[in-house]
Amino acid sequence: MRRGLFITLEGIDGSGKTTQFRRLVTYLRRRGYPVRATREPGGTRVGEEIRQILLAEHVGHCDRLAPLTELTLMYAARAQHLEEVVRPALVRGQLVISDRFNDASVAYQGYGRQLGAPVVRAMDRTICGRTQSDLTLVLDLPPRLALERARGREARRRSKRGRFEAQSLRFHERVRAGYLAIARREPGRVKVVQADLPVAEVQKQIRRLVDSFLMKRNR
Repeated sequence: MRRGLFITLEGIDGSGKTTQFRRLVTYLRRRGYPVRATREPGGTRVGEEIRQILLAEHVGHCDRLAPLTELTLMYAARAQHLEEVVRPALVRGQLVISDRFNDASVAYQGYGRQLGAPVVRAMDRTICGRTQSDLTLVLDLPPRLALERARGREARRRSKRGRFEAQSLRFHERVRAGYLAIARREPGRVKVVQADLPVAEVQKQIRRLVDSFLMKRNR
């Protein structure tokens, strides 16, 4: 059986990534692809429990997770996600679409938390190894606009801001810089999508990139 393909969507909070992820999954399923949709942190029962810790504004009596604690929790969830979801789906020949994967750790913990990309990549080599995304789409827009969107979304839901949405504008600027650095380093795998456009226009960009990628890989 031919190995499946692994596509990930990335972007700073408020980039519209999750909306575009859902639309892409629906589009590909309608085209007949055997899609396994998933997300990080999460995707498994253990991962979802870790997600609650990572995204909560406060954890017990702790106001702040140490950056290395945050990183190791991310990779603990990722290890389980790979074991239970991603690798089995790829072996079955499925098209795995994930809302975030390891590029998020480079951007958020490596750049945002300033641990440095080499620290994150060292952990990635141990946990992920050769299981890497075949195509990554980074939804890019100015952090100030992204934060306005994210905070407006939480206000409409009447929910509290998570730890990442509560971070400073400078933090999100570093995260964005991290994503763009990844795209420059790996232009064959990582494609930047202009996300400050109407939802339908952003989805058109994504579909063009994914269709082109799948056409080449299915030859």
